[in-house]
Amino acid sequence: MRVKFILTVCVCMLGLAACNGGGKTDGAEDARVITVSILPQKYFLEKIVGDRFDVKCMLDKGGNPETYEPSMSYMMNLEKSDAYFMIGNLGFELGIRGKIKEYNPDIKVCDVSEGIDLISGSHHFNADDEEGIDPHVWTSVANARVIIKNMFDDVVEIDPDHKVEYEKNYRDFDKELSEFQDSIAVRLRDVKGGAFVVWHPSLSYFARDYGLEQISLEYEGKEVPVRYLEKKVEYAVSRGPKVFFYQKGMDTNQVQTVNAQIGTRLVEINPLGYDWKSEIKKIADALGQ
Repeated sequence: MRVKFILTVCVCMLGLAACNGGGKTDGAEDARVITVSILPQKYFLEKIVGDRFDVKCMLDKGGNPETYEPSMSYMMNLEKSDAYFMIGNLGFELGIRGKIKEYNPDIKVCDVSEGIDLISGSHHFNADDEEGIDPHVWTSVANARVIIKNMFDDVVEIDPDHKVEYEKNYRDFDKELSEFQDSIAVRLRDVKGGAFVVWHPSLSYFARDYGLEQISLEYEGKEVPVRYLEKKVEYAVSRGPKVFFYQKGMDTNQVQTVNAQIGTRLVEINPLGYDWKSEIKKIADALGQ
């Protein structure tokens, strides 16, 4: 009788183990992993894959993507990842490009900026980037539509069994972005040809989309020489901008001092935030006022 009881308990325990994770489930802890570089990519990709993949992010705590060095724990995410989706030309991406396969020889590495008309010659922050390619491709809605198409194609290659689901998600999201793109064009049509000031040159692609001039005050990621800043301020005043964008975490004392000379309205932005659409809308609304 005692033996029968023990066998019954064992069978029940095995059954519970099977129900609670003994096999593959749809739970987050068992989901396949894709790693991305920045939070806006995470936002894009989760719109397409839903809960099918656990999307990990290399830069998720407000670091500087030009100088950031991923810790061992972040690099270890690559060991568990089916793929790494690079945004394309960020400083830290250039630094780890040769190390990715060391952590996972079978990982699929995807450049989601492929097909975008890149802006070059104005963004020298990394010794490995000889052409000075501007990496901030995600700050353009038009570019975002290219990025999500690349993501969709790569995800289907990784997980073809759920292509129909991914395609529906992609098409719905692309339609949303198309309407968003059109609404911004209407919002900014009366300021086309104008200028705005920004400390770090993160809005080059946005400016190109809507016929605006971005006046950046930063000096190659270094301390700004006084004479250089004076010339920049003088030029900015001549263009009559109404808005000065500065990024979250900056030294506001310096920003306010320069802003007082130009006479613009200060607007804090976070281009690296997860809530990408809200950030782009904030930029458009500020310029359209």
